Amino acid sequence: MGANIALDFAGHGFGVRLADVNPAQLEVARVTIETNARLLTQHGLLDDAISRVADIVFTADLGRVAEGAAVVIEAVSEKLEIKQKVFADLDRQCAPEVILASNTSTFMPSKLAEGLTHPERLLVLHYWNPAHLVPLVEVVPHAGTLPAVVERSRALLEGCRKRPVVLTQEIAGFIGNRLAFALQREAMDLVARGIATPEDIDTVVKTGFGRRMPVSGLFGTADLGGLDVYQAVCQSLFPNLCDQKEVPAALAERVAAKQLGVKTGEGWSRYDAASADALRMAVAEELIRQAKLDRAKS
Repeated sequence: MGANIALDFAGHGFGVRLADVNPAQLEVARVTIETNARLLTQHGLLDDAISRVADIVFTADLGRVAEGAAVVIEAVSEKLEIKQKVFADLDRQCAPEVILASNTSTFMPSKLAEGLTHPERLLVLHYWNPAHLVPLVEVVPHAGTLPAVVERSRALLEGCRKRPVVLTQEIAGFIGNRLAFALQREAMDLVARGIATPEDIDTVVKTGFGRRMPVSGLFGTADLGGLDVYQAVCQSLFPNLCDQKEVPAALAERVAAKQLGVKTGEGWSRYDAASADALRMAVAEELIRQAKLDRAKS
C-alpha cells in the first residue's frame, strides 16, 4: 500500500520520500513502483510517470521523511502499538502544521491520536488496494481533528484525481469495510452451511449484482428496483441473514494452517505462480479499463 500511495503522489507531480525500517522492504517498494509506473505510462494514465518516480527518495530514516514534509501518511503493519509509536515519533519531529494521516483499515483515528502533543492534525486517509488505481479514499477525522486539516486533505486527494469521501464522525471499519465485511460474513456463512461453494458465490457476485454496482451503486440499485419491492424483501430476508459475532471457524482454521490466500498459494482456492499472477493482472486490467473511462468523462 505504501509503495502505491507513493507512486500515486509522485505520478501527480508531488515530491515524495518513502521510509521503511527494513531495507529489503524498501527494495520491494522500489520494484513495485517502477513496475506499476511502466504499466500506467503504457496505458496513458500518467504522463512521464517513469521519470517522476525516479525522483522518489527511499530511506530508512523517518526523520528525513519528516523534515520539510507537508503531509506524512503511515502505512505500517496493522498493529496499534506500532502505529502509535510511529505517530509519537512523527509528532515530535514534524512541525505542528504538518498533517499526519494513517492508511489503517482497522483503527479509529482517536486511538492513533492518543498521547500526541498535536492530535488535532491527525486523521485517517484510507486508500483501497491497489492505491494507484482505485479512486476512493475514505477521509476519517476524529472529534478533535481540525476542519482545516480535513479540507487540506480533501484538496490534496482531489489533486491526485482521487474521489475522497469524508465521514462526519469516526466509526469502526469506516464505510467500505463495514459494507464489504457484511457481505463477507454472509458469504462465509453460506459456505459453512453447505449451501454453495466459494467458487459458486464468486460467480454470483461477478456475473450478477456485481455487474451493476460500478454504475448504480447500492442506493441507486434500490431506486431502480423500487423501494416498495425492497421493503418487502427486507421484511422477508433480514430475519434470516447471518448475525454471527465471532470469526467464522473456516476462516480461523485456514489462517491457523497458514492458508492465507495468494501469498501462500492456498486460501479459499489454490494458486500457483501463474494463476496468482493472472488474477492480479485481471484485477489491474479491469481497474485500468475503468480508470480510462473515468478519464474520458472528465
